[in-house]
Amino acid sequence: MTTEAYEVYRDSWGIPHLRASDPLRLSYAQGRTTARDRAWQLEVERHRAQGSSASFLGADCVPWDRFARQARLDDTARRCFEALDADTAAWVTAYVDGVNAGLAEGAARDDRFAAAGHSPAPWQPWVPLSIWIGTHILFAGFATKLWRDRVARVLGDAATTLFATDGPGTAGSNGWLVPGDRTATGAAIIAGDPHRFIEDPGVYQQIRLACPEYDVLGLAVPGVPGLAHFGHAGSVAWAITNAMADYQDLYTERLRPAAYGIEALGPDGDWEPVARHTETVTVAGGEDVEVEILETARGPVIVNDDSATLSLRYPPRVRSDLGFAALPALLRARTVADVDRALDGWAEPVNVVHAADSEGGLLHRVAGAVPLREAANRLRPVPAWDARHAWRGWAEAPAEPVRGVAVMANARGIASPLGVEFAPPHRAERIRALLGGSADWSPKAMAEVHRDTHLASAGPLLALLPGLDALSPEAAALRDRLLGWDRHMEADSTDATVFAAFRTAVVRRLAADPVFADLAGAPGGPEVFHPWLYLVPRVGYALEGLLTTPLLPGLDRAAHVRAALEETATAGAPEAPWSQSHRLTPWQAVPDPEARWPGLGGDHDCVNATSSVPGVTDTVARASAARYVWDLADRENSLWAVPLGADGVTGSPHHRDQLPFWARCELVPVVTDWTRLTKERP
Repeated sequence: MTTEAYEVYRDSWGIPHLRASDPLRLSYAQGRTTARDRAWQLEVERHRAQGSSASFLGADCVPWDRFARQARLDDTARRCFEALDADTAAWVTAYVDGVNAGLAEGAARDDRFAAAGHSPAPWQPWVPLSIWIGTHILFAGFATKLWRDRVARVLGDAATTLFATDGPGTAGSNGWLVPGDRTATGAAIIAGDPHRFIEDPGVYQQIRLACPEYDVLGLAVPGVPGLAHFGHAGSVAWAITNAMADYQDLYTERLRPAAYGIEALGPDGDWEPVARHTETVTVAGGEDVEVEILETARGPVIVNDDSATLSLRYPPRVRSDLGFAALPALLRARTVADVDRALDGWAEPVNVVHAADSEGGLLHRVAGAVPLREAANRLRPVPAWDARHAWRGWAEAPAEPVRGVAVMANARGIASPLGVEFAPPHRAERIRALLGGSADWSPKAMAEVHRDTHLASAGPLLALLPGLDALSPEAAALRDRLLGWDRHMEADSTDATVFAAFRTAVVRRLAADPVFADLAGAPGGPEVFHPWLYLVPRVGYALEGLLTTPLLPGLDRAAHVRAALEETATAGAPEAPWSQSHRLTPWQAVPDPEARWPGLGGDHDCVNATSSVPGVTDTVARASAARYVWDLADRENSLWAVPLGADGVTGSPHHRDQLPFWARCELVPVVTDWTRLTKERP
C-alpha cells in the first residue's frame, strides 16, 4: 500500500488526523503513522508482551519477561487472532502492515534505539492483540488474591478483605454523562479521565480516523488499531472506566512427576497431563535465563516454588477471544444502539460504559467477559482438584437506564455483582455533588470537575483528633490546624502538605503495630507480584477502613494517631506547597535524568486523582492518562488533553507540549475542520 492511499493532517498540537478511501487503508495509515510517531514505545510494548524486553533493556526486565512467558501472553494473542472473523483479521493485519512500513522511519527519529543497540523487527499479525493483553493482564488485580490469602492465613478468614480500599491498584478513573436537559445546548456531554500509571510516552494517543464509512476521533492505545475506549463519531460518543470486576482466577495445583513428564490433580480426582517446555530470555549485558513453562487444564502456571504452585485462568486464554471484533464495529457506530451492539462482543478488560448520541440516546452498561463460579474464587487461590471451583459459563453484563447524571468512578454501583473490591465512594459522590450544582453545563465548565481536589477520605483520620487530650502545645496547635483545614489537596496548599506528613506518620505507625507483624516481612514468590504484597502501601491505601474496622480490637488507633501527631509536630510542620513533594514521576523504559516533571495538586481519593503511596512517598506514579470532554451538540466544541503530547520522540516539539496544560487540569480544543489542519507531506 502506498502513501498516496491515505492522507495525514496535523493540528497545532501535532495530533494526527488520518483520511483514507476505505477502512483497510485507514487502518494501515493508523499503524504507519503510529510507528512514525511512537516507534520506541511500540517496540517496548511488543517486547514486553512477548517476554523479550530484557534483550535490549537489561536484567531489570527479567521478572516481567518471565511472567509474560509463563502466562503465555503472546501465545494467547496468537490464538485470539487466529479465531477472529476474516474481516476483523484483515483490518488488524492492515494496521500491522502499516506499523511495519513505518518502523524504520520512526526508529531513525529516536536516539533511544541507537543508545539501546536495538533495531525493530517486523511485527506478526497478532502483535496488537499481544500488546492489548500485556497492557491489561494485571489490570483486574488478580495478584490481590495473593495478598488476601496471606492476610487470611495470618489474621483469620474474617479478615480476608480487611485491607480493601476498595481496590487501590486500579482505581482512580472517572467518567460522567450529563444528559441534554442539564446542558446549555440541550445535547448530552460525556467527560472523564482514565487513570493509569503515567508513562513516557503516554499510554493514550489522540488521533482521528476518517474514511467515507466513518469519521471518528478519540484516544487509541499505541500498537492497537481503532479507538477501543474513548471515541466521538459526531453523532455518537462513548467512554469507559474500569468496572473493578473480578474475572481471573488463581488455582492451587498439585503436581507430580510422571513417566512422560508432569501431572496435575484434576477436579475429577484423576491425574492430568501438564504441558511443559522451556524458553530462553535473552538479557542485554547478562546471562540468558531459562524459563520453565507449565500449563495445566486450568491455565498457565505463574508461581511454582516452595510456597505454592499456582495457575492462572483468564478469559482470553479460555475463550480465544479478546473482543477485537467490537473495535471496527465501534468505528462504524452512529447511535447508542450501535455502540451497545458492538460492546455485546467485548471481552477484556471489563469496563463500565457511557455513551450518548445526538438524538438523545443514552447508555450506561458493563461490557466484558466475567466467568460464573464460586464466590471463594474471587477472594483467594482455590484448589484445582475441587470441582466446585470450576467455571460455569458467563455472567450477564449489567445495564441500567440513565436517570439524571450518570457517574462511573470505580465505585460500587452497576458492576457490584461482578467484583469484590471497589473504589471508595468519595470520587463518585463528589462528582455527583458538583454536577448537581448546575443545569446549564458547557464543555469548558467540565474542567472544574476534573480539577477538584476535595479529599473526603481524610474524614475518618481527622475525626480521631478531637478526642485526643494531654497533647504537647505543638501537637495541640497542629491538631487545630488540621481540623481547620478545608480538606482540599490544592497544589499550592501548605496545609495539604502538613496533612500528608501526618498521614504518613500514622500509616507507618499502624504498619509497625504487632498485630501486623507477620505481614511485615519481605514478599516471597515472583518479583512481578511484590507491589501487591508489601504491608506499608497496603496500610496506606486501606487507612480509612483500618481506622474504623471492628476486626482488629487489639489495635489502639488513638494511641498511634496521638504518637503520629506528636511526631509530626516535633519534626516541624513542612511549610511547603503540596506540589513541591507531590511531583509527577512517569515510568520510562530508559530513564531520562535530564527530565523535569511538574508538581501536582490532588490525591488518590480526589476527583483529580493523582496517586502517590501514603506512608511511602508523595511522588505521583498514577494520574489521569488523558482527559476528555465529548460534546454531542457540536464535536468541534469537544476538549481533550494527555499528560505529555502527541509525539513519542523525546525532544520533539510535540513530545511534552500538553504537559503544562494537563498539570493544571486544562484541556486543549478538538479540531475537526480539515481546512484548519496542516497536511503532512508523504
